[in-house]
Amino acid sequence: MFMLKINFRKMKRILLLVTITGLFFISAGAQQKYNAVTEKSTFAWTGEKVTGQHSGTIKLKAGSLTIKDNKIVGGEFDIDMTTIKDSEGNERLEGHLKSGDFFDATNFPVSKLVINESTPFEKGTGVAKGTLTIKGVTNPVEIKATMQKKDDGVWFFTNIDIDRTKYNVKYGSGSFFDNLGDKTIYDDFRLKVSLLVN
Repeated sequence: MFMLKINFRKMKRILLLVTITGLFFISAGAQQKYNAVTEKSTFAWTGEKVTGQHSGTIKLKAGSLTIKDNKIVGGEFDIDMTTIKDSEGNERLEGHLKSGDFFDATNFPVSKLVINESTPFEKGTGVAKGTLTIKGVTNPVEIKATMQKKDDGVWFFTNIDIDRTKYNVKYGSGSFFDNLGDKTIYDDFRLKVSLLVN
């Protein structure tokens, strides 16, 4: 009887260990959805021309990100094009950027960044793939990003170089118009992203 009790206790311990181990692996493989903290996330843009450059910000309207096994498996972010701001407060420039010459914020108030997949974020760095939609035009994007886990959530940092002409934003482009001289605006602009999710 004594030996049977000992074996029964061992069996209980083994079953408990197996259960805990199974739960651990289920948890490790589970995906988790994070929502963007819009008031802390920043999208800063820089556009260059022959005679200099302009910079400013655009606000993130909403977004979410799903992570599994240290990889991004899905995500969608709405960028509010009606919030385009110039860092020097040039209202005339802001109005021009929102007009049909550029991003036509009246007819296309939201640009959308969709993430479909990523490599594992080994040592905090990974490559994400997805699509970017501006003015109703969608193109594939590949983004190298860094991830940092902090007290307020998970931060992602990246620079996205965008060829605006691929989104039907051709105003002042030397690729489409001749004899622009020093009025030429370069096709590429940069979006510097600091994204917080929790």
